[in-house]
Amino acid sequence: MKRLRFLHAADLHLDSPFKGMSALPERIRERVRESTFDALGELVRLAIRERVDFVLIAGDVYDVADRSLRAQIRFQQAVEQLSLQSIPTYLIHGNHDPQDGRAAQLDWPADVHFFACDKVETVQVVKEGRGVIAEVHGISYGTAAVTDNLALRFTKGSKPVYQIGLLHTNVDGDANHDNYAPCTKQDLQRAGMDYWALGHVHTRQIIQTQGPVIVYPGNLQGRSIREQGPRGAYVVDVSEDGRAELAFTALDAVRWYEETVDTAAIATEQSLKDALGDVLDRVRGMADGRAAIVRIVLAGRSALHRLLRQGQGRALQELVDALREEEADQDRFVWIESVVDRTASELDLAALSGEHSFLGDLLRYANGLQLDEAALQAFADEALSALQGLPQSVRGGADAEQLRAWLRAAQQLAADLLTEEGGRRE
Repeated sequence: MKRLRFLHAADLHLDSPFKGMSALPERIRERVRESTFDALGELVRLAIRERVDFVLIAGDVYDVADRSLRAQIRFQQAVEQLSLQSIPTYLIHGNHDPQDGRAAQLDWPADVHFFACDKVETVQVVKEGRGVIAEVHGISYGTAAVTDNLALRFTKGSKPVYQIGLLHTNVDGDANHDNYAPCTKQDLQRAGMDYWALGHVHTRQIIQTQGPVIVYPGNLQGRSIREQGPRGAYVVDVSEDGRAELAFTALDAVRWYEETVDTAAIATEQSLKDALGDVLDRVRGMADGRAAIVRIVLAGRSALHRLLRQGQGRALQELVDALREEEADQDRFVWIESVVDRTASELDLAALSGEHSFLGDLLRYANGLQLDEAALQAFADEALSALQGLPQSVRGGADAEQLRAWLRAAQQLAADLLTEEGGRRE
């Protein structure tokens, strides 16, 4: 077997709209919108710097089937840069950019190969002076929703070279992703590949380190608070005995974080401002020179709870606005996506629920609902019945976990209002 080096990436989602970010200042909004393209540029620079033999992209190059011309041209420019350095690119279409989506008529370099959707194709990677160094087997999505087990169509090639399978799939039914082209780890093990270059799951994970190597590199750029931490691609070195060494490199331009602040020692606006400022400084350090977006969760029992409840949270919003203004002109900004108030008063709800009082009865009733999902759902249906005439998009929906969270918040609010600590509203 011949030594080789390749780059494995997936889920670029170029020109992602970053829904819910429209209220950002224009300068920051543009940085966020450009982040998928910036990450692509970092991928190209990494491939050239590491002198890889080829690049694999395991689906979802674009964010939508009707991909923008801007995204297609930017990708064309990227692979042209790779081609000028004699680095071919092999890629498949995924559920976000299936083959039946709208595509512009563009000219692509001869060493860029888009795999077909009707069968598993095999392409030999040939390098000057070295001959065939690997075989890449891949299949694209023809439409957005592929439910067939495509892994069963893969077979090992005839050449005694490194065998790579390129597939956009959900292995063993990851519940956090749509179950497209589902397969099992055993299906992949039986196909005869040396390395499975997978896409679709946005969280980086090495499912298996040998016999064969099975890898999700994750997406190239986080796009929401659900996609936190470093995002990037793997450079894979294969030795003459077929062993693969993987090195992850972060390529994201804007990084997402969620940080929790223990509010036990926070009792004033100044101490809260200082605590939030400390979070921004800490995130700036962790982002390693990148811009960042952070969600801050305030948690714990403290005097801050009562302070935040005054004026319907106006003080907290004004503080967040002030901190955002300070970040708006920073090149390495740390933008506060939101501050989630999960504080609780210093009241002992367990003790109060044991009292023979109206509040005690109310808390005990709520505790019973927390333990009985059917009763909780019936209670919620009755309480929210006035909303049933509204469209689903307006009234929304809630699972049992969300209902329990609402109930806990209602318990806390009731305790605040019905005790001396809750005070009177004027």
